[in-house]
Parts: sequence; structure tokens; C-alpha cells
Amino acid sequence: MNQLIPAVTGNVTARQPDSMSNAVTGSVHWGVAQIKVLLDLPFSDLIHRAQLVHRQHHDANAVQLSTLISVKTGGCSEDCGYCPQAARYHTGVEDQDMLSLGQVVVAARAAKAQGASRFCMGAAWRGPKQRDIDKIVEMISSVKALGLETCATLGMLKPGQAEQLRQAGLDYYNHNLDTAPEFYGEIITTRDYQDRLDTLEQVRATGMHVCCGGIVGMGESRHARAGLIAQLANLDPYPESVPINHLVQVAGTPLHGTEALDPLEFVRTIAAARIAMPKAMVRLSAGRQEMSEAIQALCFLAGADSIFYGDKLLTTGNPEVQRDDALFKKLGLHSL
Repeated sequence: MNQLIPAVTGNVTARQPDSMSNAVTGSVHWGVAQIKVLLDLPFSDLIHRAQLVHRQHHDANAVQLSTLISVKTGGCSEDCGYCPQAARYHTGVEDQDMLSLGQVVVAARAAKAQGASRFCMGAAWRGPKQRDIDKIVEMISSVKALGLETCATLGMLKPGQAEQLRQAGLDYYNHNLDTAPEFYGEIITTRDYQDRLDTLEQVRATGMHVCCGGIVGMGESRHARAGLIAQLANLDPYPESVPINHLVQVAGTPLHGTEALDPLEFVRTIAAARIAMPKAMVRLSAGRQEMSEAIQALCFLAGADSIFYGDKLLTTGNPEVQRDDALFKKLGLHSL
């Protein structure tokens, strides 16, 4: 049975998800139409709702800082329409060898010195071979020894690989759903939606935390954005970390030239994710550097409480870090 949540202003109401709670996780089922109702709310009502939920579960002025490094760049065999690392697209990104253990440790130390608490390692390939896993587990163990949380995004995993990563000390495994099931085929054809769900199931089975989100601004409808949030919220349990990416258009990729998403629509997506997954860390992810300070501030107001920080790691001053520090000071935010 659906329940009505009292209106936050005027006579606006929105429906809660069907009250089919999972006895173990306390999760509830969100229908796509119910997420769409949230996205259709007047903007101030939606943001107010998201703030209320956010303050129930999180420090409203705290933001978790993660740093992302590519340990293997370029040459990927997949055809993700947004990605400049796909070998089939001419984007100027060259196929590079995997970074050495020493290079990764240096980068992790720099990230920690700049204030990051989580270090994320990504690789451009369909999925890792065992020889790749052998190198990655060394990286994970070494980064973990520095006192950082660890995250990896390595594509589809074969049976047993998730457990190897967990034993090495991996805290989070990232594997995004990208978009709603009905729009997915417009973006990628070299792997199925179910392939992504299967990898997430393997990760969950090991007890590792899941980092899983998607990308908006790829030409999808608001209904498709609702479908993405519903898919994420209905994972049992929903992800501990939910990165919401704004498409960064790269010349040479099929999605270059896509009509840009209204920035306020991105803020709405953040708010809906916060309401549907109240305890998750909702990360303001790719595309943030192209956003104004005002839009970023609205994202934090809507419930974003994690960012990628200092993406371009330098051993000396990092202008991106300095800009973020200045924005945090303006907004009265502090890092977790």
C-alpha cells in the first residue's frame, strides 16, 4: 500500500515507496513512477525534502573526499558511448601500460596529504585478467597500509576475483549501472545490463561495500533518470556509495555534441538519490569541474556529501584542490 508523505509546502504531496520492507536491510521498493513524482516536485519542495532526509542520517556540513587515479589508461575494448578510453574512438587517449606499484603509492601519499580519505583506482579494460589482479592486490594492500580507504573500478569480475580483492583489503568496489535499463542499449552494446548486476552480486557476496551510480546528461529523459535512481535504490541493499556523474563530453566519442543537461536537472537527480537512498554517500562526481560554485552549492544542499578531490595529483600545489578548499570555506563545509 502506498502512503502519502505530508506536503512540505502548500498542498504538494509525494508518495513514499511501496512498503514492502526487506526484513534484514529495512529497504523498500521504489517504483520508477514514484521517483518521477519526486523529480517533478517544485524545486524548493524537492530540495527541502532532500535536506530533511540528509540531516536525519548525515552531518549536513561534512563532505567525504575521495581521489581517483587511473592505474591503466586507454585501449579498452568496450563501446561505452561516453568514454574516451575506448580503443575504437579517436579521442587522443593512448593505450598505456599499468602504473607501477611505486607510482600508485606516491600518488596515494599525495592524496592523503591533500586531505583525501579514500583512494580509488580505475582501469580501462572489459575486466581484469589474473595477472592484472595479482598487481592490483599489491596496490590495494600498499594503499591500505597508508591508512586510506580503498576503492577499485576494474570492470566485470570473474568468479573468485572479488574475494581476492576483499582479502587484499579493498573496502569499496565501483561498478556503475550508467543509466536506466531501457536506455542502456543506446549507450553501450558490448555488455548487458545483467552483466553489471552479476558483478555487483559477486561483490556483495564477499561482504565488500558497493559503490554504484550512473551518468546523466547523455540524452536520456527525466523518466530514464527516474529509472536509474529506482534501479540503484532497489538493489538489496542499496549501495553505500552512489556517484552521480554529469556527462563530460569528449570529442571523438559518440555522445559528443549531445544537448547539454540543464544544471538544475542535475541537482534534482542528486536530491532524488538522497531521498531514495538516505544512508548512502551521494557523490558529486564527474563533471563537477565544469559546474559553477552556485550549482555545486545546490548539489550539497540537495544531499551530496562526497566529491572527487584533487583528480590531477601533483607533489606541489594543486589549483583544483585550492579551489575546492576555497569553496568549502565559503559554504562552511568540512571534510570527513
